[in-house]
Amino acid sequence: MSGRGDSEISGTGEEQHAESGQDVEAVEDVEDLEDPDDPEYVARRARWTAAGSGALLALAGLAAAVLRVTGSAPVLVPAAYAFGAGFCAFAAFLGSRGRTRRALWVLVAGVMVMAFGDQFD
Repeated sequence: MSGRGDSEISGTGEEQHAESGQDVEAVEDVEDLEDPDDPEYVARRARWTAAGSGALLALAGLAAAVLRVTGSAPVLVPAAYAFGAGFCAFAAFLGSRGRTRRALWVLVAGVMVMAFGDQFD
């Protein structure tokens, strides 16, 4: 047992702001509310990073597939780029849903598929 009664535990964040003298609407800068050590902030940043890098690599893979289709490369090369871009788009989706570890591994797999397809050129 911790020795504390239920009346000593504060229930909501509004009570804590009221006790400290800060008004929730009076905070002017969002950075004042976001603590870099806060787990929610770290998770949000990881989601944005996974989704952004997945989308960026998916667009790069699609652009490479289009460029390779117009050239004299074998059919397997643009197909590998398109398939890898699909992996990266799926990783962006997973990252936006909070599955950042899985998104990282799917992103790595997508880039590996694109790199492997480039070896056939």
